[in-house]
Amino acid sequence: MFSPPANFPFELPAPLPEEGLLWLRSLATRLDQLAAENAELKERVLQQAETIRELRDEIAVLKGQKGRPAMKPSRMDKETDKNKDDQTGGRGRGKRRNSDQPAKTARLDIHEERRIAVDDVPEGSRFLGHRAFTVQDLRIGAHNARFLLERWATPDGRVLTAACPPELGGLHFGPRLRAFLLYQHHHCHVTQPKLHKQLREWGIERSVGQIDALLTSGQEAFSAEKSSLLKTVLAISSAITVDDSGARHQGRNGYVTVVSGPTFA
Repeated sequence: MFSPPANFPFELPAPLPEEGLLWLRSLATRLDQLAAENAELKERVLQQAETIRELRDEIAVLKGQKGRPAMKPSRMDKETDKNKDDQTGGRGRGKRRNSDQPAKTARLDIHEERRIAVDDVPEGSRFLGHRAFTVQDLRIGAHNARFLLERWATPDGRVLTAACPPELGGLHFGPRLRAFLLYQHHHCHVTQPKLHKQLREWGIERSVGQIDALLTSGQEAFSAEKSSLLKTVLAISSAITVDDSGARHQGRNGYVTVVSGPTFA
């Protein structure tokens, strides 16, 4: 007796006539043949797509272009399985990786140390010492210093005044503040308006013109260091790398030469 599949979309009369039963059997056979042909065609399409990719890579290499990169299989699953098997090598418990080396915090300079007591210690408890818990933090704020320069009147009528420390350079802004502004502007690409706003929020009174003057003038020491850099590294380096490049800008040809080595660029 022929029974249709569960997802058959039509209702069949019961019992089926003989000619209908033969027709359904031939239809089922044909459907199986079409499914097999469809699977074979899919396999051929995948093979042809892979062949086309390989041919495109070969053509790109012949043209001097880079071919398709070889993508290595991911190792995430392997690492996950390894961590599951090794219950003692994970973070937080068990043996720490490279446990024979000192912790990174052991090399830090400690600026402040606080002792935290335990509340409600039962009577008869034995003191075991302290467990170090190192916290790295950052303090940013104004630090204003007032220098009281001595003044002396000499018998001949002259007035002698003590000189400011040489690191100030005669300016009313300290070397750390100047170094911070130079680093933020030239290395981190922070604009002058944002620097001015940041200083105002920290309680440092400095005008936009003063910030601009600090960033653009009085940098002879940096220019001298930059000028002597190439001569110095050429004298001490065993090997250097030189690369030229060019481009057009505003209708003119421009060129740049990059000289670099293991310790400079």
